[in-house]
Amino acid sequence: MKKVLGAIRKACDEFGLIEAGDVVAVGVSGGKDSVALFYALSAYQHYSSVPFTYFGVCVDLGNKGFDISEIQKLAETMGVPLYVVKTDIAEIVFDVRKESSPCSLCAKMRKGALMEEAKKRGATKVALGHHRDDLLETFLLSFVYEGRLFALKPKTYMSRVDITQIRPMIYLDEKEIKAAVKKYNLPVAASCCRMDGETKRQEAEELVKTILKNNPKAKEGMITAITHKEKYDLW
Repeated sequence: MKKVLGAIRKACDEFGLIEAGDVVAVGVSGGKDSVALFYALSAYQHYSSVPFTYFGVCVDLGNKGFDISEIQKLAETMGVPLYVVKTDIAEIVFDVRKESSPCSLCAKMRKGALMEEAKKRGATKVALGHHRDDLLETFLLSFVYEGRLFALKPKTYMSRVDITQIRPMIYLDEKEIKAAVKKYNLPVAASCCRMDGETKRQEAEELVKTILKNNPKAKEGMITAITHKEKYDLW
């Protein structure tokens, strides 16, 4: 957990992600990244000189078999509230609208439900569990499929809901998250999404693996290119 906390502290210090008096809503999808962030913030809260409170929000998309009961037990042990928002997003996306490319609409609706619940609970910030690998994969997806250069931002003000979205683990490698989840035996909910294993993000992940197989140092170079605008040389 030391590396996780170090990365969170670096991002918070550099970008002012968590400030005194903040009420932070952590988006808990049930996956390893969001659960690790939810768990790590408890330790960060204890050691940080910046006073803040936080709670978790899980948006239940309505997929059959989705079970976060073990994560709810973890939240109770930690003494941190975890609110579950029941929705019919999966039914709307797959059965009603029968979307051929459902991920975009699903993500938009899920984010809307998360922000609404966070606002209702008095949050000033919403924290998401994106990490460095997500940063790189999202950049490649935008470049290849959208024809634009776009990168996840550590901090974004959402004017529509008057909440700031933050990514405290943006400096952390996915392998460090996996190690922490394994070491502390953190509960992770199995993915029940009908698109699991067939998304564009998985394509980007495989592309990165192929690049790194040929050049193990390529990841650091690509991250540097994304995060240092003084290196841009575009039309």
